[in-house]
Amino acid sequence: MHMKSIRFAAMAVGVLSLFARAAIDVSAEKVGGVYEINEPIRFTIRDTDGKPFTGHYEFKAGQIKKLAEGDLNSDGGSTLTIATQLDAPGAVLLDMKFKLSDGSEKHVLKGAVVAPDRIQATGPAPDDFDTFWKSKIDELNSVPMNAQPQAAPATTQPTDPPKPVDYFKITLDNIRGTKIHGQLARPQAGEKFPALLIVQWAGVYPLDKAWVTDRAKEGWLTLNINPHDLPIDQPADFYKQQYDGPLKDYWAIHNDDRDASYFLRMYLSCYRAADYLASRPDWDGKTLVVMGTSQGGLQTLMIAGLHPKITGAIANVPAGCDFLGEDVGRKAGWPQWVTHAQGKDLNKVRETSRYYDVVNFAARIKCPTFIALGLIDQVCPAAGVIAAANQITSKKEVLIMPESDHQGGNNSQQVFYDTCYGKWLPSLRAAN
Repeated sequence: MHMKSIRFAAMAVGVLSLFARAAIDVSAEKVGGVYEINEPIRFTIRDTDGKPFTGHYEFKAGQIKKLAEGDLNSDGGSTLTIATQLDAPGAVLLDMKFKLSDGSEKHVLKGAVVAPDRIQATGPAPDDFDTFWKSKIDELNSVPMNAQPQAAPATTQPTDPPKPVDYFKITLDNIRGTKIHGQLARPQAGEKFPALLIVQWAGVYPLDKAWVTDRAKEGWLTLNINPHDLPIDQPADFYKQQYDGPLKDYWAIHNDDRDASYFLRMYLSCYRAADYLASRPDWDGKTLVVMGTSQGGLQTLMIAGLHPKITGAIANVPAGCDFLGEDVGRKAGWPQWVTHAQGKDLNKVRETSRYYDVVNFAARIKCPTFIALGLIDQVCPAAGVIAAANQITSKKEVLIMPESDHQGGNNSQQVFYDTCYGKWLPSLRAAN
């Protein structure tokens, strides 16, 4: 990834408003959060109400290795400066805890990244990585697709205004007797459309019709699939029972066996969904885009590297990057199989993770790709996501969101949504 491919974004307004309420303002010396090797990474800290405070800070490299720590004391009205630096490419997390004069406590995170274009993967893909995934695609192809679309109202409530789209619930057959459940929408007017596959973040929950109907109104043939073998529109208690029962900690199920991992069915469901869109007579035969956030970002980069017909990929705070990151001193991305091996054979978990690590799929991506990441994201840490992005040799844009945690608090991911819906989706739709 060349430096010119990185777009910097600082959501200063939302962040300052939070700190104003907290009576603490923490400011990075450099807007954008990108530094060079051995360049001082400085932050200034001041109270905004002229009252004293105390606190403690830690700088951590890769969210693991402690670089520096210290206490903070202000008598009111003073400005404190703290700093660290890295002598190699990587990411730094600043973790601060404050006690204010009124007795309240505040927790503030800041981040930085050093030489992002030089952050590399922890290690190579397995020698038989491509052979393994070809065998699994062959297994999938041995199962008839058996697409079962069922027309349904596009609106959620009978009193809602009609939408100019056709809407369907759909099931497809997957490996080993499992099914794929999803929803499909397309414009009512027209015959051929670019296709969009939307994949989902972690958890167990229903799908919202608007996720496909909104995109169909823009001209997309849109398919949105459930990551689990579950219906898409059951009551909330149904999904809670699944999450608390058979799908409890689903991300760790068989993570010590590459042939039985829970993610095998999920990965292949994305492959089948892309195949289905490409098989439809109303697909334009040219544009097939995939997008998702977090676990959906994981699936996005995975399928963009695995499926030859994907023509564009958009991943926000993608999970699944850098499973073996702790080998080089950085926290791995969710689901962090190795960190939470849960009493299993660690060597088996490590080896299995190499076949599911998004970094290894990213190296096989050939289409235009947009990736966004947060410098204070502790679920999908920046260094691992950047390591994945650096494997991509096709056209790409990497958006660094300095103030973004995983959930995008304080409107810190708005720049991603503005770029996704204002630039990338329209340009991908018009590309062919």
